[in-house]
Amino acid sequence: MNRRNFIGKAAVGAAAVTIIPRHVMGGQGFVAANDRVNLGYIGTGKQVYTLLNNIGECKETAILAACDVFKSKLDLFVDAANKNNSKKGINTKVDSYHYYRELLERKDIDAVVIAAPDHWHAQMAVDAAKAGKDIYCEKPMALTVAEGRAMVNATRKYDRVFQTGNMQRSWRDFRHAVELVRNGYIGDIKEVNVSVGEPVVQCDLPTQPVPEGLDWNEWIGPSLYRGYNEILAPVDVKGPWAWWRGYRDFGGGLITDWGAHMFDIVQWALGMDESGPVRFLPPEMPAQTHGLTMVYENGVRVNHKLWGGKDDGNGVQFIGTEGKIEVSRSFLRTFPNKQLAKADLKETDQRVYFSDNHYQDWVDAMKNRSKPISDVEVGHRTASVCNIINIAYELQRPLLWNPAAEKFTGDAWADMMLSRPIRGKWDFTDF
Repeated sequence: MNRRNFIGKAAVGAAAVTIIPRHVMGGQGFVAANDRVNLGYIGTGKQVYTLLNNIGECKETAILAACDVFKSKLDLFVDAANKNNSKKGINTKVDSYHYYRELLERKDIDAVVIAAPDHWHAQMAVDAAKAGKDIYCEKPMALTVAEGRAMVNATRKYDRVFQTGNMQRSWRDFRHAVELVRNGYIGDIKEVNVSVGEPVVQCDLPTQPVPEGLDWNEWIGPSLYRGYNEILAPVDVKGPWAWWRGYRDFGGGLITDWGAHMFDIVQWALGMDESGPVRFLPPEMPAQTHGLTMVYENGVRVNHKLWGGKDDGNGVQFIGTEGKIEVSRSFLRTFPNKQLAKADLKETDQRVYFSDNHYQDWVDAMKNRSKPISDVEVGHRTASVCNIINIAYELQRPLLWNPAAEKFTGDAWADMMLSRPIRGKWDFTDF
């Protein structure tokens, strides 16, 4: 073979060789591309960074795209998401979108993380389910009872995996408290006290100039229009928390903020993940922000009251015939037997769904096509409890609730408050 022929044949052979990056083939420390869950993030405010860090720890995940109507926040998140991908050997660059429906059109995106304000959750989740995406949605799952039911129905219709961000279900102390309650370690539960903040209020913020780079009309989306205020959408994602959640039409106050966590633990402990209370009794004195009692069919009373000391914060107190359990993110306390907080359960005791990583649990559920620990129905029932509490505080009269029909008994006005007016082109019931 002469030199010319040798070089020609070598070139042909080299052209037939494809160099495949290690992260595509898999191997130690890498996940093959076909085994990855490709994610799109919708909403890039302050809370999304907690999700980015925690979901990003799941080695199977890659971020393909992100969406927000506030350009400066979107740009910051995309930079952080690219770094997250890079740590896992993924060289794919994260694409930016202004309109979330453009992101949903991507066939290569398997699932979405919804971290937009609460008034957007239903529309985005229903659209995502229709587009064939699995869903992680921040808590509280829904702004109204009707929106929560629509999210459940769309998830079931399109056979999607849906995880609600009630991550306390994946924490040891809350799970242990629930199992102690369910197995009768403090006897029969008679009363539960939930310490969280105040109900939602009407938005009375003054209108300010819209900052550059924010599409305020799209931020408002399905809610009734009102002028911009920096409390609703701060410019600095690293500054104080936005407090849109405190105002009707955007959130549900601290009742749905911390309440979505703490009332969720009550629902879990009482075995009411597919049901709820049957009576809501607001305080007799008007304009009170605490003092509501809700009653379950079995007679258990749950009170919205500040039961702990000034340093105890948000928490749940279970009172049984033989003892008491107090649990928060800072402590698990049991009385009179203080050792119960650390004791192992018996092999014969009833156990609840085990998850010690809320985000990996979602990823595993997507791979197995199973329900995660805080499935859409679970998230809906917890959000419903919180939303009805707000209705009772506003109407200032006792309400009878039918959790099977998801209607009030003999109160047409209260029934009207189970949904809200939707603006313009948006319609979360269209699926």
